[in-house]
Amino acid sequence: MSKVLVVTSGKGGVGKTTTAAALSAALAGEGKKVAVVDFDVGLRNLDLIMGAERRVVFDLIDVINGDAKLSQALIKDKRIETLSLLPASQTRDKDALTEDGVNGVIEELKKSFDWIVCDSPAGIERGATLAMRHADVALVVTNPEISSVRDSDRIIGLLDSKTLKAETGGDIEKHLLLTRYDTRRASRGEMLKVEDVLDILSIPLLGVVPESEDVLKASNVGSPVTVSNPQSAAGMAYITAAKRLEGADLPLTAPTSRFGFLKFFGRRAAA
Repeated sequence: MSKVLVVTSGKGGVGKTTTAAALSAALAGEGKKVAVVDFDVGLRNLDLIMGAERRVVFDLIDVINGDAKLSQALIKDKRIETLSLLPASQTRDKDALTEDGVNGVIEELKKSFDWIVCDSPAGIERGATLAMRHADVALVVTNPEISSVRDSDRIIGLLDSKTLKAETGGDIEKHLLLTRYDTRRASRGEMLKVEDVLDILSIPLLGVVPESEDVLKASNVGSPVTVSNPQSAAGMAYITAAKRLEGADLPLTAPTSRFGFLKFFGRRAAA
């Protein structure tokens, strides 16, 4: 049975698109059939991070408008056979997204893929609400700073009210991914500690991704860090997060490039 995962955040610049690409590649690396959909209409960065920008012919809006078939718009990754990308349009605005159109695309993707990963634009506007509309699972991406955490709290409220699951009396499975974490700065009080963020947001922690140059390098060469450098601290964090999404009960750690692993005992992803 396929699952729809939305990668979302209230604040921009937290690493949401990087996370969508890295997690999608990690899930596909586990043998799952994965489609990652870029909902950031008008900007379109996911294809750059995945190294597919020169292969875009049709996009999500073309499929919604009936100008292309889904099979024509999907771009198969050249490195991982089970990974595909549905890019956003760079020339339309978010008003081109319609609820019926998104529903049709998601339902068609469910016929062929184990995971549909929706890369949401930041904020609470139309593109973001439609990206989360059909989600079974939500990954809330935040940085360890108070403004990012506060905006994430607003997103959690929307997940509990604006998704189809919420409207039909169900509960959407929510997880937290903390990105750009620096254990030294946190210990000096220069950023929030993991425990502080968990106390504020009160959703299960899926993983902690350290501040890392490897993520930036991976984006610049058009390859998810889980593909270009899977043994890096950031790559390992994303790979273990993907395993937890698949149900693995793994200890939660904060990998760092210099100081090994910090363990968070008793913190587990939701079953």
